[in-house]
Amino acid sequence: MGTPLTSEANSLERLLEEDKLVLDGFTRGCFAETPLHISAMLGHLEFKRNISSQTPVFAKELDFRRISPLLLATANGHLEVVKALLLVNPDMCYAQDGYGQSPLHIAVIKGRVDVLKELVQTKPEAVLLRTERGETIVHLCVKHYQIDALEFLVETNKESGFINSKNEDGSTVLHLALADREIEV
Repeated sequence: MGTPLTSEANSLERLLEEDKLVLDGFTRGCFAETPLHISAMLGHLEFKRNISSQTPVFAKELDFRRISPLLLATANGHLEVVKALLLVNPDMCYAQDGYGQSPLHIAVIKGRVDVLKELVQTKPEAVLLRTERGETIVHLCVKHYQIDALEFLVETNKESGFINSKNEDGSTVLHLALADREIEV
């Protein structure tokens, strides 16, 4: 007997056989989220594969909050879905939501170090993106007490100099760590 997920994927295939245009409304912006947003959020890898093969444009669609399927999969720690989405469109590592947060920022905030490693491996230069408040990924590591993520980023980006970047308040990571006194320097 198949799993519920297999059943959903099979249902999608049957629906697409009956009506090739069933996904068309989503590509024209008639809905807040695409089916790929929902499958990425829930971690439905097989369902995601079926949707991506039918409508690859969904991988770069942003919902009404400017959130991509990659960001949703990242936030929920669905590593296999993240890997699959990166194969479809690796440039989505640069997509930022309404707060200027990229999938890498969200991976740090949520402590998804395994996902962060995959994102950095795919697009290493995406670590330089800043939020709308001018925070770098290392600022977010300190702010959200994500020491494992900080260690990984410092180790893999020794030459970039972004560790000394200042946020919009003029604070470096060291300033934040000392001000909070929660992290050993």
